Amino acid sequence: LIDVATNQLWVLLSSLPARVTDYPPLAIIKPVTSTSEAQSTAVLFREGLVRRIRCIQVAASQSPRECVTVREDYYAHRSRSHLYLQKIHIHNPSDRTATFEISPQTPPVGAKFSTSLEKAEDRQYLMSSGHLQVEGGKVVLLVVATKKLINRIQVNGKSEFVETALSVVYTSQPVEPAKMDDALSKLKDSAKKEMLEVMRMGVEDLLHEHQQMWSDLFISGVEMKKSTDSHTPSGETVNITLYYILSSTPAPLLDPLISNEDRDKMEASLNYADHCVSGHATMHAENLWPEDVNSILQILQLLDLWKLTLQKRGCKVLVAAGAHGLMQGMVLSFGGLQFTENHLQFQADPQVLHNSYALHGIHYNKDLINLAVLLDHEEKPFLHVSVKFQDKPVRLYACEAGCMNEPVELTSEVAGHTFPVMVTQPLTPLLYISTDLTHLQDLRHTLHLKAILDHKDRKST
Repeated sequence: LIDVATNQLWVLLSSLPARVTDYPPLAIIKPVTSTSEAQSTAVLFREGLVRRIRCIQVAASQSPRECVTVREDYYAHRSRSHLYLQKIHIHNPSDRTATFEISPQTPPVGAKFSTSLEKAEDRQYLMSSGHLQVEGGKVVLLVVATKKLINRIQVNGKSEFVETALSVVYTSQPVEPAKMDDALSKLKDSAKKEMLEVMRMGVEDLLHEHQQMWSDLFISGVEMKKSTDSHTPSGETVNITLYYILSSTPAPLLDPLISNEDRDKMEASLNYADHCVSGHATMHAENLWPEDVNSILQILQLLDLWKLTLQKRGCKVLVAAGAHGLMQGMVLSFGGLQFTENHLQFQADPQVLHNSYALHGIHYNKDLINLAVLLDHEEKPFLHVSVKFQDKPVRLYACEAGCMNEPVELTSEVAGHTFPVMVTQPLTPLLYISTDLTHLQDLRHTLHLKAILDHKDRKST
């Protein structure tokens, strides 16, 4: 895990608390001369990267419009779990030459790391190794191989400079000191093998590969359309929370070494997570959708809280599926969706439907369901449902609270289907979705309701 703000590399092991290392994972680009500088950092959710842009005036007489821009993109590759990249793009629109120094990713003096220059084929890279002391007198070994960059560059006027730093990180499980040499040798062999592999690849191919994996993750998600109270998270808060959780979680489904049996089990759990998510919606759980998260430790605490919450609410199989499962569980929990043996039910609290939002990419078997709570011109809520079929079309049916009306068949048309928000006494789910038409038709006889009211009528009473 990389903290871009502090240039720190953290080691996450399932059996131990997170540990920060002495290794600085990012190269530092400094202008040799500058009079002023401004910068901004952004997270590009769907691309899975952090982008920092700096505007630097290298001479006092330089026009602000001619500032030299340094754009850096940082991303930990989604499907290559050992690889992270730092893409550097310097644009000099002025007539002057701009000179920069690049500080390499080497540990400071006194750190528990050693670094050597390695050569393979016609390529050079730096190999750094070190260790962390852990409980029981054991150590965790860390090896980082990183592409060797030039230390000083000159960017002529009206020109650009582009470079990408590639690094691979390998860590061991806790080992006895007596076994360090053998374990370290194996880690270095693994790092060398992968480093040569990625250096042979095109940087743009690696970026495209990474972005495609992130795009696949964000098929699912939460879209805030309108929020009318201070307890509902903003769209920005929802997106940054999803990004923090997903970027801190392995994605075993993307692991090329996963067995077919394990892959099938995980995909089955994603397609129908029976009994997940029980309990009320998490939309208003401010500790799960916090506005301010300012450190790696806070992110890791948030991750642990999400995993614990989902596990206690019947979603252990989703948590075990890694990033894909957590995304699904978070989306289901946000709106109060739950799978039962025969159907998917939407059990949101009618009192909070003055907020408008959409839940995208809800896995149901091999298809994806989109469910939105929308408001009409009178601010009256209604439900909108559509389906994106991933394989051959399967019949899916839905009915509103009470299922007193005949269930309708859902289609993939953009217009989708709308359902009124009906509130029952006693309170039951607002919507049911199932592949079993007979099951939905039978529900009306098994709910044993006293009354079914329109949402507006219920509010007025």
